[in-house]
Amino acid sequence: MDEISDEQNTLPELKLDAKQTQGFLSFFKTLPNDARAVRFFDRRDYYTAHGENANFIAKTYYRTTTALRQLGSGSNGLSSVSVSKNMFETITRNLLLERTDHTLELYEGSGSNWRLVKSASPGNLGSFEDVLFANNDMQDSPVVVALLLNFRENGCTVGFSYVDLTKRTLGLAEFLDDSHFTNLESALVALGCKECLLPMESGKSSECRTLNDALTRCGVMVTERKKNEFKARDLMQDLGRLVKGSIEPVRDLVSSFEFAPAALGALLSYAELLADEGNYGNYSIWRYNLDSYMRLDSAAMRALNVLESKTDANKNFSLFGLMNRTCTAGMGKRLLHLWLKQPLLDVSEINSRLDLVQAFVEDTELRQDLRQHLKRISDIERLMRNIEKTRAGLQHIVKLYQSSIRIPYIKSALEKYDGQFSSLIKERYLDPFELLTDDDHLNKFIALVETSVDLDQLENGEYMISPSYNDALSALKSEQESLEHQIHNLHKQTAFDLDLPVDKALKLDKGTQFGHVFRITKKEEPKVRKKLSTQFIVLETRKDGVKFTNTKLKKLGDRYQNVLEEYKNCQKELVNRVVQTTATFSEVFEPLAGLLSELDVLLSFADLASSCPTPYTRPEITSPDVGDIILEGSRHPCVEAQDWVNFIPNDCRLVRGKSWFQIITGPNMGGKSTFIRQVGVNILMAQVGSFVPCEKASISVRDCIFARVGAGDCQLRGVSTFMQEMLETASILKGATEKSLIIIDELGRGTSTYDGFGLAWAICEHIVEVIKAPTLFATHFHELTALAHKNANHESQKKQIVGVANHHVSAHIDSSSRKLTMLYKVEPGACDQSFGIHVAEFANFPESVVALAREKAAELEDFSPTSIISTDAKQEEGSKRKRECDPGDVSRGAAKAHKFLKEFADLPLESMNLKQALQHVSKLKDDLEKDALNCQWLRQFF
Repeated sequence: MDEISDEQNTLPELKLDAKQTQGFLSFFKTLPNDARAVRFFDRRDYYTAHGENANFIAKTYYRTTTALRQLGSGSNGLSSVSVSKNMFETITRNLLLERTDHTLELYEGSGSNWRLVKSASPGNLGSFEDVLFANNDMQDSPVVVALLLNFRENGCTVGFSYVDLTKRTLGLAEFLDDSHFTNLESALVALGCKECLLPMESGKSSECRTLNDALTRCGVMVTERKKNEFKARDLMQDLGRLVKGSIEPVRDLVSSFEFAPAALGALLSYAELLADEGNYGNYSIWRYNLDSYMRLDSAAMRALNVLESKTDANKNFSLFGLMNRTCTAGMGKRLLHLWLKQPLLDVSEINSRLDLVQAFVEDTELRQDLRQHLKRISDIERLMRNIEKTRAGLQHIVKLYQSSIRIPYIKSALEKYDGQFSSLIKERYLDPFELLTDDDHLNKFIALVETSVDLDQLENGEYMISPSYNDALSALKSEQESLEHQIHNLHKQTAFDLDLPVDKALKLDKGTQFGHVFRITKKEEPKVRKKLSTQFIVLETRKDGVKFTNTKLKKLGDRYQNVLEEYKNCQKELVNRVVQTTATFSEVFEPLAGLLSELDVLLSFADLASSCPTPYTRPEITSPDVGDIILEGSRHPCVEAQDWVNFIPNDCRLVRGKSWFQIITGPNMGGKSTFIRQVGVNILMAQVGSFVPCEKASISVRDCIFARVGAGDCQLRGVSTFMQEMLETASILKGATEKSLIIIDELGRGTSTYDGFGLAWAICEHIVEVIKAPTLFATHFHELTALAHKNANHESQKKQIVGVANHHVSAHIDSSSRKLTMLYKVEPGACDQSFGIHVAEFANFPESVVALAREKAAELEDFSPTSIISTDAKQEEGSKRKRECDPGDVSRGAAKAHKFLKEFADLPLESMNLKQALQHVSKLKDDLEKDALNCQWLRQFF
């Protein structure tokens, strides 16, 4: 919004007379109240907004209320703001593509007579696409979902349906979900949903609040619809019109769901799909399966910086920004956006993508050649959508034609490849291209354009139907040329009769007022005045000369005008016919767009892998049940891409039964967060089908990445940092399986040290023993590192803690100057201190404060720094506290703490008021205190 400050100084002037003002005010009062709707009124040269909308625009976009004007006076006065066309486009893009919390309406008219001409919401951009994407590519395809929830004792059944208006697809799903809506959240993220329809609820139950929280986390706008819209009564009849192909498979699909069809009914009604006949027979419908792709929730998307954020300092801050090297206009970007939200689970499909990327990495000439051709490809998906909606003209047809004639070049470039993956390239691209470009498909379209469009006129920027395409048009063109010739001869004859040189003195003009006329300068007029008055009709005398005509010229001019009008109408009719014919080629262009965008994204991966200063490598992929996660010399792709970074690579070895659960300790700013995130990012990139920033990588496919990295307060929802942390951790404990990857950073720091440590220990034990997922757990609780030694030293214990390993990020302290140097290297073993005071020195704390901090830390230091690395087994096992505890005591205490944590996590806090919650928590605490009487290890926490 950089142009805003300039806009303020040049606000269009709101000019309305008293009658217009009165008429508009009376109309405005009739508009229904809708807090979410931002309404603009088109005043031809500018736009206006009024009432609350005016205040919102002035404060949000102009950042001052001085932009407001008063329309009318007294109690009838209405706050108003005027908006230029450029500013209107800026606001529209911000509201629909970024904020996603408002709908937009545009009215046209005057006085008291106004009508709604365009409306849009974040999920249905429809009529505003020309404004939103006039000068930039559409990089994300918005999706609207509708939900119908059925709460039962064992959880909640979610009836889920969605519509992608850009790709013209409908989807249905039905699944059980937990109280945190973990499955729903991953579906919303995977589909890139922008808007959600819900039935109006009579009372705001706790479940509805939790659902709204999940939708808010995903940036989804909630739209409430009447309950009676959620019905499946006429659904099959409606789908029969919309969906292409036979109705029987559609009937079978719909009948296999209980709640989803009613949600789909509400969706069809809301998106008004049946109101547009261009949609008939153009939609496809399928079952959406949650297990088709890796599940990612909003917390993981944020922690791994997968998609772009407005706060990014440059494009390389996000994985999408870094990986987006696509060449096609928009299509490749949208597919990359989708792939990053839907990493694959199928090993063979991942390897197919990796094979293709490897082919393009190894053959530089092929890669560069293909990318040059793809730069000439337009956004076929959007062009076809406009053509099917009959919003297109010849310009769109020509763009499709110019893209189509590049396909043979792409084919021949691919045919030249003779490497080890040639059979895959043939199967994946050459065979489908062959099928789509024969004389019955794409070549037929190319022939249609070459015969119907006057391609020679394109150089002049004119898009015309070729006269030879149609007999009637050809006849009209011939007549037009004949009349032009006759008029030209009459011009020469008149110049001869008046004894004036042609063009120099006697000119032939063509205007809207008189049509064809002769014109002479005022200087020449006296010479021919006599003839003018007797043989001609003088039309106008002005400074630039005298305009005149005669009956012959008038007759020819009128006939020429009529023929021209007929020619234009005939052109228009033929353009419509060509557009309608092109719409029938959707079965060719849809798969073609899919092939080209896929090729574009894979070439983009190859370009990234080979153009980085340290090249990426191909990962080895194994199924979730076997293999380990080994990343040698791994780097964080986004961090290493920053100009100021000299990245130090690290190894990560998550080995089943040995180091499947890793506790990472070390100083602040030492690189713990970067290390654990880069492991998640590398796995996500590999499952998308990209090479990874490692020297060598072997990855066991993960069905889900859970990441709890740094929580912030969410005051608007009344949630503290610690509560946010607990909510995110609860969703991990409920949603993770042994096939997931868990990344946790600094858990438990939002509360007292003992509480935080107790929670962290119990959560670690639960993950290791129950969930058994590979985990990276970064922490400052050095006592947690004792988990790694628990099994080794107490074989007689019933509890087996297997596969826990300690790692630390190393730092060096100069013994004389006490200066701290971060080495950013991950080493085996635990770290014995946090270096917090050294980091405070980095931040230039006053020396007196640092000295006092050291003194107090020494007083409170309750353990020996050497205990963790001691070879004495008993010292290693015991906590670093002075009170050494019996191993059985620790085990019993941890079990009680674990029980306390589970009971606390199961509390229905959403449905309790503060008093009830405090009472329950107090009782749980009292019970734990009683248990602590017989347990020395537990007593130390009270």
